Amino acid sequence: MLRKTIILLLLFTISSCGPGKKRRTYSKTRTVTVEGSTTDTSPKRKPKKEGRKNAKASEIISTALTFSGTRYKYGGTTKKGMDCSGLVYVSLKENDIMFPRTSYQMALEGEKIRVNNVEKGDLLFFKTSKTGRRINHVGLVVDVDGDDIKFIHATTSRGVLVSSLREGYWNSAFIKAMRIL
Repeated sequence: MLRKTIILLLLFTISSCGPGKKRRTYSKTRTVTVEGSTTDTSPKRKPKKEGRKNAKASEIISTALTFSGTRYKYGGTTKKGMDCSGLVYVSLKENDIMFPRTSYQMALEGEKIRVNNVEKGDLLFFKTSKTGRRINHVGLVVDVDGDDIKFIHATTSRGVLVSSLREGYWNSAFIKAMRIL
């Protein structure tokens, strides 16, 4: 009985982007730093289209990172509170990209890619509910270092933050990656 209670408490604590209202505030402002990639000075040049795509991805990531530490609010799209799809929606919209508002609708857009081909600016989709049948969480890739993929998203318990796909919870909830740029 105690084991079941602990498991239930753990599930409630780790849940993300769910419909439940969470009234939690933090006295400390969280700061997230994402290390930028180094510039290759070799004579090889990427095609111009690739450079524009990387610049656009960097702009979208910069916009998303301005919301780090924002508390979670279901349906929210402002610094007062936001949910996972609200974070991605606003980050794209502020960079002149119109996109659906909800994570399961976002998951229908773009080109599906293998996780080992993920780049900055791609979207990661998750199913965090044991009972739900559709995607209910989204994150924006902010850095890829080998097999370590870092993404920004909003969780019900900790608000907007950067996590790693290596973390057990996110790795097991991962469904697919999509390229939109």
